[in-house]
Amino acid sequence: MSEGIAISENDGVLEILIDRPEKKNALTSAMYRAITAALASASERRDIGAVLLAGRGGTFCAGNDLADFMSGPEGAEAAFDFIRAIAAFEKPIVAAVQGMAVGVGTTMLFHCDLVYAAPDAAFVMPFVNLGIVPEAASSLLAPAILGHAKAAAMLLLGEPMNAESADRAGFVTAVVPSERLLDHARAKAAVLMAKPPEALLATRRLMKGDAEQVSLRIAEEARVFREAVQSPEAREAFAAFFEKRPPVFRRG
Repeated sequence: MSEGIAISENDGVLEILIDRPEKKNALTSAMYRAITAALASASERRDIGAVLLAGRGGTFCAGNDLADFMSGPEGAEAAFDFIRAIAAFEKPIVAAVQGMAVGVGTTMLFHCDLVYAAPDAAFVMPFVNLGIVPEAASSLLAPAILGHAKAAAMLLLGEPMNAESADRAGFVTAVVPSERLLDHARAKAAVLMAKPPEALLATRRLMKGDAEQVSLRIAEEARVFREAVQSPEAREAFAAFFEKRPPVFRRG
């Protein structure tokens, strides 16, 4: 459907593979649009009962392609459209995570139901480091799932969480050897497909709880994000990233 995104079907499971290994699976606006369209299609089709997300080349997702993201407003809008789509998606989502999951590579997982991680998986949300704020309702869901202290280490300090810690915290379902990861995730998606579909979807809705609260937090994050990305802090952080130097932030 798009360069960098491979879509396939396997016995009622729609598989979305982030396939841009030369850029560590960083997402462009076109890639976001392709995933959003795939989710919309899966939502409408009765023969699709679950979605599987994975990345190719030893990295799940390095977050936004910053050059693409900073080239115009389309990058941010495509990202927000994807976030709204995955948060509102009503069918089970299984994720297979190997290597780095940065920014949206981590925050999208808050909206997945079964997350299987390779031992080398690392989850990072470096939004503050870039002078911006979290997205995908991660400011709400990270403290709820991880506890405030662990969420603060990730969101305020930008510290990574490894697979073992993520497993202990309940962020991932299980840690699986790298060579078995994708097959394991596919097998679990197949188990979901064998369940009574209406009972499965109803149970998922009950587990997710108040969808409006999540939607409102996504909207609030997006509002603050749009302001923050224009700030002197964000401009300095992005400039330092592209110039490969430490950022210098002014106080007062």
